[in-house]
Amino acid sequence: MERRLDPLGYKRIVRERRGSYEPLFASGVWRYRELLPPIDPTSIVSLAEGNMPLYEAPGGASYAGVDRLAYLHLGMNPTGSFKDLGMTVAVSAAKAAGMRGVVAASTGNTASSMAAYAARAGLEAHALVPRGRVTQAKLAQMLEYGARIVEVEGSFDDAFAQLDRVADGALQIVNSTNPFRLEGQKCAAFSILEQRGWHVPDWVVLPGGNLGNISAIGRGFREALELHLIDRLPRLALVRADAGTQTRATAIAVGIPQSRERASRELHESDGIELVASDEAIFAAKARIGREGIGCEPASAASLAGLRILRERGRVAPDADVVAVLTGHVLKDAGAVQHAAV
Repeated sequence: MERRLDPLGYKRIVRERRGSYEPLFASGVWRYRELLPPIDPTSIVSLAEGNMPLYEAPGGASYAGVDRLAYLHLGMNPTGSFKDLGMTVAVSAAKAAGMRGVVAASTGNTASSMAAYAARAGLEAHALVPRGRVTQAKLAQMLEYGARIVEVEGSFDDAFAQLDRVADGALQIVNSTNPFRLEGQKCAAFSILEQRGWHVPDWVVLPGGNLGNISAIGRGFREALELHLIDRLPRLALVRADAGTQTRATAIAVGIPQSRERASRELHESDGIELVASDEAIFAAKARIGREGIGCEPASAASLAGLRILRERGRVAPDADVVAVLTGHVLKDAGAVQHAAV
């Protein structure tokens, strides 16, 4: 069924909810509940996620060579990454369906988020992680929230390949292949727009690992356009780590992205661009972000690194209005700070 709403009226409702004392509207996901799957409110599991700052970044703009740049810092979510936006919806759906628990393959952020929301919901949490490729900070989060951790030899892709066997019909898989995850993550697009007075940026630049995030955010912008909340789409840029290296940007170290088809659609719909950034470029960008007092984990800095590359190649105009998405908190991989360029 086609959804219809009054654009001006809906923007006013969302603004009013931001100042509401209703616990559900403390969430920057459930604040947009009309645009989410219908889930019984008694099953909704929230940690007040989705209230991410949009930081103006004049230093980053100068570094990349554009007139205006802002960072949407998804690392300021409850468990320190963008995964919380989708996990609140996915775990709520699992609880509503009466599942015993949830399971995910992860390089750290997905499992940390899953574990927190499962604990909040009173569900089991099972994490399959590649041995030796997850930071101690992320493992600590999983343990803190009570997850059962299974270390798998090999890569993220090897861990993902074992999901169906572990789930065995009793556990809900909550990787980005879960459609409820994308429903929550699309709210990052609404957050960008709302914080900008519903003015559309020229470009939104994102890091990419399993490609669920760009799939979801692209969908969010398209839905906003279809509902006449905006009058055009921003162009999307997807920045991936160099697959030919053992990247230190572990959060996007994914060889076979499970959301490749959906991501390709969003890039096509937005006349977007996909590119690769080296670890050298990523860590140089990470250092620049840190010098503005913001900070992020290495994978997040791929967005600024990619923007600088696009400017050097003449693909982004110097007067462009850009939002770069930072996906994880700096303390997700504190050990990486010493490797960043000065």
